[in-house]
Order: sequence, then C-alpha cells, then structure tokens
Amino acid sequence: MDRSAKILALFSFLIIFSGLGLLLLGSKPQVSAPSPTPAPLVETSPDGTSSASLGIEGERVLVTEVIDGDTLEIEGGLKVRLIGVDTPETKDPRRPIGCFGKEASQEVKNLIEGKVVILQKDISNTDKYQRLLRYVYLPLEDGNALFVNDYLVREGFGLTLTYPPDVKYALQFREAETQAKELKKGLWGKC
Repeated sequence: MDRSAKILALFSFLIIFSGLGLLLLGSKPQVSAPSPTPAPLVETSPDGTSSASLGIEGERVLVTEVIDGDTLEIEGGLKVRLIGVDTPETKDPRRPIGCFGKEASQEVKNLIEGKVVILQKDISNTDKYQRLLRYVYLPLEDGNALFVNDYLVREGFGLTLTYPPDVKYALQFREAETQAKELKKGLWGKC
C-alpha cells in the first residue's frame, strides 16, 4: 500500500472511530438544536444563489421525481436515499402500502419535486442499492432552508432510521421523533 493510501485509510478510520466513540460514550455530537417550530429552518443569506451563500455545504441539484417518501431521483437519473429517515413503504411490490405511506410520499412530492435542493453527504456515498445517501435542504424564498430529513421525522411522516457511520444528525432525529410521538403527529396519530 503506498503512502497516500495509508494516510487515506488512517483518516477514514479516525473519522469513523471518533463518530462511534461519541455514540458509545454518550457524548452528544455537535448538531444543531432541534427547532421548536414544525419546520426546522437553516438561516441563509438574502441572495440564496449558491449552497455556499446559504451556509450549507453541498451540491445543488434538480429533483426530477419523488419515488416515495424517502427516495427521490435527481437530474441525470441518479437515485437519492434520505439519510436518517424511513417513511412507510409505497413502492415495494412484496409489501402492502404502509400506513401513512401515501401521505409521506405526497408531502415530499409537494415539497421538492421539480425544485432545486442542496444535497449534503455524511460519511457514506451510497447504500447497497447504489443510491446516493444524502441530507436534503430546500432553499426557501425567505432566505432560509428547510432541512427535509428532519422535517419528515418531526412532522410524523417517517421514523428515525440511522446506520453508522452516517450519524451526524442522529440525536437531532431521535429528538424530532420523540416530539412527533408526544404530539401524535402524522403516522403517530393515524397508525
């Protein structure tokens, strides 16, 4: 193994190990505090022309199709799986449509289909189905951005589902789910 490959392997190990260490030790990773409002927003700049101007690192892409509540297609035909959230099933031919699945899919469709969003990577690039794993932010006209993954959990359109090493917002999502349960939002009140 050449020197650069060794450095890359060591760097990757340190990132994964530090993230898992925080979870095992019960330390809270640095995440933004859950918003008391139903739609968690990220403050942005007035022009909102690039992801950097929004203060969100990531790639701007057009959402061409919402496949279901936690999976979408972007320009170029790439599929994206939202990190940290699992909405009820609507497309798996082996399973019945899940309770509140249609509502979750429709909500995501209304929010982001045909719109430009910012995709942000955590640690993993893709899942076993070769879908990109991303956090999704929707720039809003008022200069803020809606954190779509958190919104879906907080409003009861989905459950928290976290797979290490992609745990950047795991605590925030768990708190959002607890809030949705307590308030019987979405699937917590219907299913």
